[in-house]
Amino acid sequence: MTIQAPAKVNIFLKITGLRGNYHELRSRFVRVDSLYDTLSFTEKERPDKNFELESSVPLPKENTVAKAYRLLKETAPSIEKFFERHRVTLEKRIPQGAGLGGGSSDAAAFLNLCNELCGLKLSKTQLAAIGEKIGADVPFFVYGYPSANVEGIGEIIVPFEEELPKLKLFTPPIHCDTGLVYRTFRENFAKDIDKDAAKEWMSIESGELLKSLDPVEANDLYKAALLLYPSLKSYQAPHRFFSGSGSTFFSS
Repeated sequence: MTIQAPAKVNIFLKITGLRGNYHELRSRFVRVDSLYDTLSFTEKERPDKNFELESSVPLPKENTVAKAYRLLKETAPSIEKFFERHRVTLEKRIPQGAGLGGGSSDAAAFLNLCNELCGLKLSKTQLAAIGEKIGADVPFFVYGYPSANVEGIGEIIVPFEEELPKLKLFTPPIHCDTGLVYRTFRENFAKDIDKDAAKEWMSIESGELLKSLDPVEANDLYKAALLLYPSLKSYQAPHRFFSGSGSTFFSS
């Protein structure tokens, strides 16, 4: 009872508006299957009512998998009985604080595996709606598209048919706090928001975009991350793009 939770990169990411505390975006998400966490359900030695999550690296108590369990239980209370007898084991390979969506992918993998093993018969749309409450990237991973154009606060996902570029990832030893990066963007760059930004990029294949876009301008969060973590600049290079809220850079 094991599932892979792959990473993703943002070929581009433009903030197009503010919705309460949320940020609306326009982005191309591309799945990176060569880098993944592994999530498994294993039997407990003896049944108990506690939800158990074992991870290869320390996780905060309020982690995405635990949150996925609590939210899914509201829709499907029967899973509580399943997890009296099973624990979740998470093997982390995707770096945390790296803009690769590791925590979101783990939550989506949990939702999909529960749906399959517990016979919940929830649609992807229903699972994605639960995922939205966990994080903006979770619905993309729930659907499992190799590539997709994503808008709104992550809830508008349109699969994009293309030949995926072969990507090289580089993650410096810097942990970027996603919430802090977005807050810094709002405080320093919100006045420059363009609601029509990147519309013309939505129909262009990722490989072509990586040849033509300026890496700094392709991701609105890079300048915010740079204010918080100035040492990122030393890892910047021509044709090296910044993923999500960072700290991973990638190139084709």
